[in-house]
Amino acid sequence: MSGWKELERELDEWRNLGREATLWWRDDDATEPSPALDRLTALSKTYSIPVALAVVPGEIKRSLFPRLSTNENCTVLQHGFRHTNNARDGEKKAEFGPHRGNDEMLAELIEGAKRMGSFERAFPALVPPWNRIDCGLFAGLADIGFRAVSTFGPRQSAFPASGLRQVNTHVDPVSWHGGRGFAGEETTLSQLTGHLAARRNATVDTDEPTGLLTHHLVCDDAGWTFMETLFEKTKNNPAARWLRAKEAFET
Repeated sequence: MSGWKELERELDEWRNLGREATLWWRDDDATEPSPALDRLTALSKTYSIPVALAVVPGEIKRSLFPRLSTNENCTVLQHGFRHTNNARDGEKKAEFGPHRGNDEMLAELIEGAKRMGSFERAFPALVPPWNRIDCGLFAGLADIGFRAVSTFGPRQSAFPASGLRQVNTHVDPVSWHGGRGFAGEETTLSQLTGHLAARRNATVDTDEPTGLLTHHLVCDDAGWTFMETLFEKTKNNPAARWLRAKEAFET
C-alpha cells in the first residue's frame, strides 16, 4: 500500500471515530524576501493552508516586513535571536542550550521580541534554532512574555512551565544528512501517518496537533511537489483540519 493510501486509511479511522485530525504548518529560517519565500506564501494562499513562519529577529531585513503584512494566512513566530550555535565542539548545535546563563539568553530573547514587534501577525511563541532548548529556560520564557514554545517530536507536556504551552512539529521532509534534498514520500508520509496513529491510539498526547516542519530556503522541487499533493489531499478531507498558529497554541 502506498504512503498516500495509508494516510487516507488513517484519516478514515479518525472519521469513523468521529474525531478530527488537526494539523499545523511551521516553516523556519525566514530573514528576508526570496523567490523561495514567495513560493511558500503562494502555496499557502492557493490551498488556504495557514503557515507559521519562524523569523530570525537578529537577522531580519526591513524588506521582509511589508512582504508579510498583506498575507492573512501567515503568522510570525520568533526563531531564536541570531540562529547562532553556542554549543561546545562535538555537541549538537543549539543557540539556547545549557551553555550560557539564563539571564544572558533571556536578554537576547527580549531584544529579539522587540525586533519582532513590527509584524502585525506575530504570535509570542519561541521556536529555538535546531529545535533545541535548555528546559531550565522554560519558566523564564513565560516571565518575559512568551506564551508558547515549539520544537520537534511528540511533546512530553502541554505546559512545560506555568503559562507556557508547547506545541511541536513531527514531520520533516528534508534529508538533512543526505544532501538536504527531499527525504522522499515514503519516509515523510510515514512520519505523518505514524504521529496521527499514535495520537489516535493515545501513545502520545492526543491533543497535540500534528505539525509539518518545512524550510523554504532548502526545499527542492520534489519537496514543493510533495507539499502541493499533501495540501490537496487533506484540504477537503472531512477528517483533517489545518489550524492557524493561534489555534494550535491555544487548543
